[in-house]
Amino acid sequence: MDDVDRKILAELQQDGRLTVTELAARVRLSVSPCHRRLRELERSGAIQGYRAMVDPASLGLNFEALVFVSMRQEDRDTVAEFERAVAELEHVLDAQRLFGEPDYLLRVATADLAAFQRLYDERLATLPGVQRLTSTLVMKHVVRDRPLPA
Repeated sequence: MDDVDRKILAELQQDGRLTVTELAARVRLSVSPCHRRLRELERSGAIQGYRAMVDPASLGLNFEALVFVSMRQEDRDTVAEFERAVAELEHVLDAQRLFGEPDYLLRVATADLAAFQRLYDERLATLPGVQRLTSTLVMKHVVRDRPLPA
């Protein structure tokens, strides 16, 4: 990964809809070498995909919470089963396994408090291996979806 590749990644993080021609102009390459570099960044996994950033409120998801999960048991099978079950919950936007306590952090979006409570009681609390759930509500986003530093 050289400086040109980093410039390509920076430009695409700012605007993933750039055409190859526009991208090439911004990073000061001709179209063919830019296209080759772009395809190599995709092939290597440096670029993992393209997507639209959607306002959650436009989908009626006006409530967001962070849920901290402490596991009762952390054997390989339980962890795998827990992670598989979490991955199936569409309202879980992010899930990270942490070092130390708690064991996991989940970012959850729902329509409102009542929907969150149903998800919490019916789905999250029944996940495999869960000992304790603690949640906190998101008041506002100060930094969100920031591009990675080059």
